[in-house]
Amino acid sequence: MIPINDDNPTERPAIVTVALIASCVLVYLWQMSLGEREGQRVIYALGMIPAVLLDGQRLHPGLALVDPWVTLFSSMFLHGGLLHLGGNMLYLWIFGNNVEDALGRVRFILFYLACGVAAALLQAIVDPASEIPMVGASGAISGVLGAYLLLFPRANVLVLIPLGWFTQLRPLPAVFVLGFYFVLQLISAALDTGEAGVAFYAHIGGFVAGMVLLPLMKRRAVPLFSQRRQPPRPAIRIRRRRLRPWEQKPGQPPENRRRGPWD
Repeated sequence: MIPINDDNPTERPAIVTVALIASCVLVYLWQMSLGEREGQRVIYALGMIPAVLLDGQRLHPGLALVDPWVTLFSSMFLHGGLLHLGGNMLYLWIFGNNVEDALGRVRFILFYLACGVAAALLQAIVDPASEIPMVGASGAISGVLGAYLLLFPRANVLVLIPLGWFTQLRPLPAVFVLGFYFVLQLISAALDTGEAGVAFYAHIGGFVAGMVLLPLMKRRAVPLFSQRRQPPRPAIRIRRRRLRPWEQKPGQPPENRRRGPWD
């Protein structure tokens, strides 16, 4: 299932969500401008490598640009390809604005980074000897999905369901779409042999972190398990129409004529 949009309006513009998307896109364009060889060096220098972070391994001095713990943050803004970037940004665009609305902009930034760090740490703990750099915003975005599931489980999400030659668009409840995503990550992690090149445990760690952090960081006025936000109702202006002469009641002075200076 590929989400297309949701029917969940927001109260304020999603400035932070748009800024995060723009940052990831700009960083990816910078990666592409370096060429294939230098781009790979950046992946190793700024990506999170479990063996370097937890297992005492060291990078070549030419690649050790930042402290290994800094890569918990820098890795969130790097991506390994256009499809990797596009898929992540699509999910962030659809679900990030409502979570930002529920948390507020500053808290949403902290929430997003915390989920990304939790995701990277779980991936490193599960396979501390791995020398493969982990990059991508999917761990942080999984935290956004976990938060959305608690906030709006009954909101409708329009999804594209590709079934071979038969493809259809269908609105489905968010609890089904995001629950399916989480279960798929659990199954994939259990069956993973390391050849897929996908950090499934990072997705799981981010999702769980989002569900844990949301109740602690959301605004007090925002309830859990809502259906969706209602769009603001337009203001209704009632205009009083002047009566025409033939609509005047007998003995009633015309409305368009002053009766004296005291009017």
